[in-house]
Amino acid sequence: MSGIQTSRTYAVHGAGLGLRRDLMADLEAAASGRVDFMEVAPENWIGVGGRMGRQFRAFTERFPFVCHGLSLSIGSPAPLDEALLKDIGAFLDTHGIRLYTEHLSYCSDDGHLYDLLPIPFTEEAVHYVAERVRRAQDILGRRIALENASYYAAIGAEMSELAFVNAVLSEADCDLLLDVNNIYVNSVNHGYDPAAFLKGLPGERIVYAHVAGHYNEAQDLIVDTHGAEVIDPVWSLLETAYAHFGVFPTLLERDFNFPPVEKLLDEVDTIRGLQKRAATS
Repeated sequence: MSGIQTSRTYAVHGAGLGLRRDLMADLEAAASGRVDFMEVAPENWIGVGGRMGRQFRAFTERFPFVCHGLSLSIGSPAPLDEALLKDIGAFLDTHGIRLYTEHLSYCSDDGHLYDLLPIPFTEEAVHYVAERVRRAQDILGRRIALENASYYAAIGAEMSELAFVNAVLSEADCDLLLDVNNIYVNSVNHGYDPAAFLKGLPGERIVYAHVAGHYNEAQDLIVDTHGAEVIDPVWSLLETAYAHFGVFPTLLERDFNFPPVEKLLDEVDTIRGLQKRAATS
C-alpha cells in the first residue's frame, strides 16, 4: 500500500447505500447484512412524520447514518441559512446521525436555483467559503465535510480546481467527502488526469467517499446524473484511491432509474470486495 493513511478511525465503516423513498420497502429486509451504513439528504426528512417518519426512524435505529445536504448553498452570495443549519443540527441529534456533509458549490441567491453551480476558483472565493464553513461548524457544534463537486464551466477561474478544493479545506479546517465519480466526470469534461487529481487531495481529511453512475452526453461531455450503474473506470479510480490513501468507507449513490434492489446491492458488494482486496494487498 502506497498511501499516507493506513490506520484511521472513521465515523462509519464498510460499504454504504443512499436511502431513497422509492427503495425503502424493498430494502427493509434485503439490506440486512449487505449494507454497512446509509445516507440521506436531511432536507428531504426534516419535519416528516406519520407512517413515513416512523419507517425512516426504523432505518436510523438499524443502520449507522450519514447526511449529505442539498441546499445549504455554502458558496452562495446570499446570507448563510442559519435557520436551516439549526434545523439540520436538531435532525442530526434526533437520529444519531454520525456525519454531515455538503457540496462545495452553491444553489441559491434570492431563491433556490434547483441546480448545483460552481463557485469561481479564486482566492476571494476561498476566503468567503471558508468563513461560511467555519460559521456552519460553529452553529452545528461539529465538523462538516465538503464534497468535490462536478461542474461544467470554470467561470472566472484564477486557480485550478484542485488548488481551490485544497485551499478551502485547509482554511476552513473541515473534512472531505471524496466523490470519485465527480473526479472522473470532471477529468473528461475538463481534460485532466483523474488519478493525479485524486492523489493531490488531502487523504487525512477524507471521511468517506461516493461512487455513482452518470450519462455520456458526448465523447467529451459527461453529465453527473446518479441514474446509472457505476462504470469500470470509476471502479478503477476507487481502487487507486484505496491503494494511495488506504481503505475508507464508500457509499453508492443512486437517485432515480432504479434497478431491482438486488442489482444495487450487487454494486454495494463490489465496493466491499474492492475494500477487502485493497486491505489485504
